[in-house]
Amino acid sequence: MAESRPDPERLLAQAQREESRAGRGRLKIFLGMAPGVGKTYAMLSAAHRMAAEGHDVVIGVAETHGRTETEQMLLGLDIIPQRQLEYRGVKLRELDLDAALSRKPEILIVDELAHTNAPGSRFEKRWQDVQELLDAGIHVFSTLNIQHVETLNDVVAQITGVKVHETVPDSVVELADEIELVDLPPDALIERLKAGKVYVPESVGHAIESFFRRSNLAALRELALRHAAEWVERRMHEYKSEQGVRVVWPAVDRIMVCVSPAPSSADMVRAAKRMAAGLRADLIAAYIETPRTARLRHADRERVLETLRLAESLGAETTILNSPARHRDAASELVAYARTRNVTQIVLGKTGRSRLRTALFGSFMDEVIRRSGEMHVHVIRGDADKDVPERLLRRRGAHSGGVPVAAWGEGGIRWMQHVGALAIVAAATAIAMVVDRPPDLSEVSMIYVVGVLMIAWRFGRRPSVVAAVASALAFNYFFTEPRYSFLISDPKYVITFVTLLITGLLVGSLASRMRDQAENSRQRERRTSLLYSMSRELMGTADRQHAGQISAKHLSDTFDADVAIIGRFSGDAAHFDLLATQGLPDWLNDRERGVARWSYDHGQVAGLGTTSLPGAAGRYLPLTTHEGKFGVLALRPRDPAALTATPQLLLLEAFADQIAVALERVTLRDAQQRAEVDAERERLRSALLSSVSHDLRTPLAGIAGSASTLLADDLALDPRLRRELTQGIVDEAQRLNDLIGNLMFATRLESGIEIRKEWTTIEEIVGTGLARHREALARRPFKTVIPRDLPMIRGDPAMLSQVLFNLVDNALRYTDDGTPIEISAWRTDNTVIVSVADQGSGLEPAEFGKVFERLYRGRAARQGSRGGMGLGLTIAEGIVKIHGGRIWVEPNKPHGAVFLVALPVELPQPNVPRDFEGAAAPASDAALSDAEIASRQIPNP
Repeated sequence: MAESRPDPERLLAQAQREESRAGRGRLKIFLGMAPGVGKTYAMLSAAHRMAAEGHDVVIGVAETHGRTETEQMLLGLDIIPQRQLEYRGVKLRELDLDAALSRKPEILIVDELAHTNAPGSRFEKRWQDVQELLDAGIHVFSTLNIQHVETLNDVVAQITGVKVHETVPDSVVELADEIELVDLPPDALIERLKAGKVYVPESVGHAIESFFRRSNLAALRELALRHAAEWVERRMHEYKSEQGVRVVWPAVDRIMVCVSPAPSSADMVRAAKRMAAGLRADLIAAYIETPRTARLRHADRERVLETLRLAESLGAETTILNSPARHRDAASELVAYARTRNVTQIVLGKTGRSRLRTALFGSFMDEVIRRSGEMHVHVIRGDADKDVPERLLRRRGAHSGGVPVAAWGEGGIRWMQHVGALAIVAAATAIAMVVDRPPDLSEVSMIYVVGVLMIAWRFGRRPSVVAAVASALAFNYFFTEPRYSFLISDPKYVITFVTLLITGLLVGSLASRMRDQAENSRQRERRTSLLYSMSRELMGTADRQHAGQISAKHLSDTFDADVAIIGRFSGDAAHFDLLATQGLPDWLNDRERGVARWSYDHGQVAGLGTTSLPGAAGRYLPLTTHEGKFGVLALRPRDPAALTATPQLLLLEAFADQIAVALERVTLRDAQQRAEVDAERERLRSALLSSVSHDLRTPLAGIAGSASTLLADDLALDPRLRRELTQGIVDEAQRLNDLIGNLMFATRLESGIEIRKEWTTIEEIVGTGLARHREALARRPFKTVIPRDLPMIRGDPAMLSQVLFNLVDNALRYTDDGTPIEISAWRTDNTVIVSVADQGSGLEPAEFGKVFERLYRGRAARQGSRGGMGLGLTIAEGIVKIHGGRIWVEPNKPHGAVFLVALPVELPQPNVPRDFEGAAAPASDAALSDAEIASRQIPNP
């Protein structure tokens, strides 16, 4: 009855899926392994079939790529004209989403789901357009190559060496209502490529040598086939869940082997792996955890973990199921899980139990066979324990397919619990004597039932059984006639005696079962909470040291132990990267470090409680993932016995897996950042060399030309021309000097320089910065507004003057002659702000975030002005930052741009005599002469 009861979670999930699909269009994806397999042709063929059946089919976008046979498939179908967008002088054609929504056909053809829309479109990606269409109730046919699936993008890059930037989120593919795989053998696709049916003939040779290599196509084909098969399998499970189908559909074989502490368990896993390999089936290794596993011997608990690790190393999926200790409950849990995973074959271990024990207490194997239904059950026995007597297996706590047979010996009966149970029965007897009112014995029997219930809840099943029998005997001895005798004079007392015994047994069994289930739930919740807490903190860190500190703290608190997270070793055991420690830091002596190194090298658990170097004080777990080794987890519990329970060991391994994944993620992120930095450095180096080669060649060519003209003996030059040539040499030499100075300054800023700070005034900074622009400023309106009461600035005067020089130089380059330039300054609470404003054409919106980037050049400079190298503003930003200030740019009203520099004001200010205080520069809108500019400079005290 329990198995046929509807699952509320399943019904809720089904209702949510149906609600989300209501009124929504259906998406069909034509999936291919690579361009040219015929996805668009297959999609258009399906569109023609639907149109022939009377459906309203319209083409929104169909990329034919000039293929004649594909273009012919467009005939006979309505086509929505595409929108034309212009981007950087190029006309682009995109899906007209508004027209499609207005037309609202039954089926719309939208090719290339991963396409990136042109700037100016409503959405950035075409798959977003498709989602809008689906929400409007329009069915969509689309195409997709396997390399465009987001989670497979890096896999495809590793296979082909080509990084695809246009991707579709997996959630979009998962929401597809139908996927049709368009397949083509690699040889056939290469023939199509050579025939010019995929790319233009000029590109065929390069394509075959790079992306379209036969090995690449074979790997991409396998990816596409697997992805489509996985999608179909998920849809099958979804359908079975929605329809409540509990029958296993053997569409694909899946084998599950039950792991136990028995020595033959490893052989069972190997045998199951051979079966799975022969059937090309997935393998699942399952271990059923019960409250009795806490009473297993340490060696048996360790054997369970080793068997699960063996299964993982053989490629199996491992899982731990929780169940009460009864065979029926454990078998029900196992079979229910097998049905949810669509397992077709179950492998169990043969038990050596006697027929009598099987008849009295039942058999886990028989229960699984009885409940398996359409699943095949294989019962095998390994060679490891074939000669071991059953009594020894019972003492070891061996399992029959995952359920403990008995728990004698080291983890056996706890006599103190039975003594406590008998004490409670004695107390119940004393209470019953007080309330005894013969011949009515109902109150007495209830007291004994309550006592059995308390014992079952406190001590478990076996003490409750002993208590039920003892209660029945005490009831007979003390309260039935003749009293103080086990004889029964009245037959009705027999019924009362048997009823009390059966009631006690049932109540005790149910109470014990509830106690076991509550304990299981509590343990699962605790483990889940601990793992979630640590993983949540690890997700927020991007540093290996921080990840180690978080992990060490959680491990120390959870296991009450001294913890060390060791990174990679280099050389011998004494050289390693210690990421973090928690607890006593000096317990990792030379011997312990040697054990840690052994665990790191061999990738195996070692140390305390293991068969590898068991004399160590700590337990060492390698931190490994499929990407490699990332370190070792070292843990020394303060109470070694606390680390012998199987749940604790499994929790410790789960912690180690989480830490390994976190270290892998941080390491990969660091590697990615280093690769990005290297790529950026290489890009800048290339851009710098290109810029330097051009910008240095131009002034050198001018100097060489003017100098050769002056040296020519056969040319009669008048004094005016000779002066112009000489002045040209001087100007070009100055320009060359500025370029080299900028390069050297940029290099110094990158390598880190120490600034020489001294007190200076804004007037001095402005005056020195303008001195080199006398001639240029004399030819245009120029204005300075600097108040007298500005505080002094502590910094490097030469560097700060260079900032002003670069800002003015930038304004001169990118504004026409006659355009006003204004320099002003004012004070806020704790800064002095200097602005350089012009009234030129200003900056485009996209340029405000780029002007300070290295080697960035804005739009074309003014007529006759030579553009710079793109370092002036970068240098200005670097100087301002090392002074603790800030620089930014804003639009100037009504037009132009204004660059602002905020410099911090340090307190207390120095005492400067008034004779040396700078006067405010007068404001003037007139063009300046050399003398006027000089007059505006503030003399240096």
